[in-house]
Formats: sequence, structure tokens, C-alpha cells
Amino acid sequence: MMPFMHGVDWMWRKANELRPRHKHLTMITLSDFFELNREIILFVYGLVFFLLGFAIILQTRQSSRLDLARNLRWLAAFGITHGFYEWGDLFIPIQGEYLDEEITQVLYFFHLILLAFSFICLLEFGLAFLYPKRRANSFHWQSLVVFGVWMAVVFSLPLFMADEYLRRYMGNTLARYFIQLPGGILAAYGLWTHALERIAPLNAPKIINTLRITVITIGIYSVFGALTPPPVEFFPGNVLNTVWFTQVTGIPPLVFRSLTGIIITITLIRALEIFELETERRIEQLEQQQIINTEQERLARNLHDGAIQKVYTAGLLVESAARIADPGSELDKRLKRAVVALSDSILDLRQNLSELHSHTQAVQQPLPELLQKIVENPNYNTMVHITIKNDLPADKSISAMRSSHVFAIVNEAMANTVRHAQARNVSIETRDLGESLQIQIKDDGTGLSPDSKNGYGLRNMRDRARLLNGNIEFENNRGLVVTFVLPWKD
Repeated sequence: MMPFMHGVDWMWRKANELRPRHKHLTMITLSDFFELNREIILFVYGLVFFLLGFAIILQTRQSSRLDLARNLRWLAAFGITHGFYEWGDLFIPIQGEYLDEEITQVLYFFHLILLAFSFICLLEFGLAFLYPKRRANSFHWQSLVVFGVWMAVVFSLPLFMADEYLRRYMGNTLARYFIQLPGGILAAYGLWTHALERIAPLNAPKIINTLRITVITIGIYSVFGALTPPPVEFFPGNVLNTVWFTQVTGIPPLVFRSLTGIIITITLIRALEIFELETERRIEQLEQQQIINTEQERLARNLHDGAIQKVYTAGLLVESAARIADPGSELDKRLKRAVVALSDSILDLRQNLSELHSHTQAVQQPLPELLQKIVENPNYNTMVHITIKNDLPADKSISAMRSSHVFAIVNEAMANTVRHAQARNVSIETRDLGESLQIQIKDDGTGLSPDSKNGYGLRNMRDRARLLNGNIEFENNRGLVVTFVLPWKD
């Protein structure tokens, strides 16, 4: 039985045999260097793509609303599977020295399937941008069709080819032509389209420029990989292949692919900073909205306690003056018109007051429903994991006004947690204490710093608690614990 010879070794040696020995001394020396260090190159090549996938997995992106955050799992799967594929070229021949040839051939067969599957993951990465769907973890039908056709062709090759090496080269080449090439182009196009539509509005020119390099490199990697398959008997694989490239340049295609993989990995890792930037932008928006809401509350209080009361007092004075005026006189008529005008003014002021409170229109709902709205708020539930435990009796309730203040207190506590606590989990618990109601908000963040105890947000929460004749406490206990107690009755 002929000794088992590795395909990559054969291609590189074939390239050296075809290259003239009396010319291009530098190229020959370079080729010999790469051939002597083939194992190192294969290991580095696999490591580059494995690190690409591993870096994506480690990236925290649960709070992101970008499609990129969901679709990156396909790119991670491509990196890890393709890395294992390249390591297979290194380790399977070693195992072939100890295993039967039939078993080694089976390993190479699954090794070939791993190559095609890695390219399918790359294809899915592109399709996920172009054809988003509800079931995030399922394959697109286009990928399944392409992979099914490729598998059918590979399984039918023994009917036409007796040589196992040629069958393996044929399957490899077809995978590069019909999966890697369209998959890489779609991945580059989908990623760039998403960058222009969703990432560019975040005002991050450096990240956009970095993604541009990533997109270009993915395209180059895919086209180059498709044009340098193992040598086969049909065009263009019988002309443009690994042997041809090595013969012309003196550099194995693995080296060039490794370089493109390094560029993709580095640029993509830098581009993943977009998730941190996105979180910062959302926190800024949340803070701005909180400032607006607070200012609206201040204006509403001043309007209710100041302007409306003064206008109402003026109306009473005008009414009293109208009573002592001569009935039917010109003064009586003017005073009555003044009373009507002041009444209309009070109605207008109350309407404006209602509009200022429009951001808390939900106050007319029961307290459990208001708390559930906080849980369902994407500004919060995409940043932290929220759980709620309601232990309130059905026969007890608080007024709409008091619900408004409770809602505002819990909302303020959640906003502070998202902005400052760096927490991952938040729990909201309500308890019936008999004569009073307790609401407790816990997080697993960094807790309350001494500098923030006198912050505006906490002062606002304390002021609202006092208005309700309640009490609020802040305690650091493996995070921040906010305990708010208020009487059931006004």
C-alpha cells in the first residue's frame, strides 16, 4: 500500500517541480522557506480565524439594537470552524501515521464537510443582513439549498472518480466556487450596507473607516480563495489554483490567506467598539430625556402652585368686585367679561399642565401594570435583565396621583442603574406590609458612590417620597438596594 501523502505537501512539491531551477533564485529560496515552515503557517492560519470567532463570542452585545450584534454569531461560527479546518490539515496527517488509511480517509471526508460548513456560516452572515427573519438561530433556505447541492455532488463523486485525492480536491474546489465566493461577497455587501444605514448615524467615522477595511478584506479573501483552489481538471481550476499561484509568486496561498485573516480579525475587533459607543449614546439619550422629564415636572409644579393659584385668586377678586358693581352698568359688564377670561385662562393653564404630565400618562393604570411597563421598556430591558415579583393584594390600590409618583421613583431608580451602576440584573419586588406598601429595587452593580448620594436624581426620589408621606432608603449590599415604603391611604 502506498504511504499516505498529504494533499498540501503534494501541491507545494508539484509547484517546486514545475518551477525552473536556473531562474528566480530569490523566489526559489522564499518557496523553500515556506515549505520548511508549512506546519507553522498552517497553525498560524488556523489560529487567526479561531481567534476571530473567539473574540466575537467574548464581545458583550446583549444590549445592542444593531443587526450586527445578532448576525455576528455566524461570523464567529465561520472563524471557529474554519480555524479547526486549517488545523485539520496539520493534525490529520500526523494521525494518519498511526491509523488505517480507511479511517484517515473518513477523517478527511469530515474535514471537507467542515470546510463547506464554515463557508455556509459566512454565507449566512451575509444573508442575515439582506434577508432578516424572526427565527434568529435557523438557516436561510438559500444556504440549505446550496449546502444540500454541494453534499449531493460530493457523495456522487465516487461514481465518476476513483482517486480519493482528486475527489477531495474536487469537493474543496466546488466549495470555494459555489459557497465561499458568493458567501464572502454577500457578507461584505451586507456588512457595508448595515454600516451605512445603522452605524453611520451614530457619528463614528473611525469605526466606519475600520469597517470599510474589513469589508474590502473579506471581499479580497473570498475572491482570492475561490481563485486558488486545489488543482482540478476543469476550468478555471486547471489554470488558476494553488500550484499556479505558488509557482508564479513563490508564496503559498496559505500565507496570503493568513494575512487577510489577520487584517479581518484586527479591524473587526476594533470595529466591535461600536457596541460600547452605542451604549454610551443610548445612556446619553436616556439622561437627556430624564433631564427633560425633570424639567417638565418642575414647570408643572410651579404652574400648579404658582400661576394657576394666582389666576384663581385674581378671578375671585374680580368676582367680588362684580358683586358690588351696579347691575347692568358698563363696569359690571367688563368685570363679568374679565371673570370669563380668567376662567378660560385657568382652563388653558390646566391643559398645559396636563400636557407637561403627558410623559406619565400611564398613571391612570394600576400599579402592577405601571411596573410592568418599566420592565418592558427597551431603554432598560436591553441594557439589564429585569425580573419583577408582585405580592400585592387585589383588594388594595393607591390613587392615580400616588401611582404617578411611585412610577416616577421606580423609573428614576432604573435610569440611575442603567447610567451608573454597570449592573447586569435588576429585580423589582412589591410587598404588602399591612398599613403600607413596600417597593424594593435591587441590582448587582457597583453600588452607590459617596459622591452620588446628594445627586439630583436621588433628591428627586426623596422629595417624591416625602410628598407621599413615605420613606425611601438607599443601601449598598452587593449592588444598590432601593427600599421605598408608603402608606396605602393618602
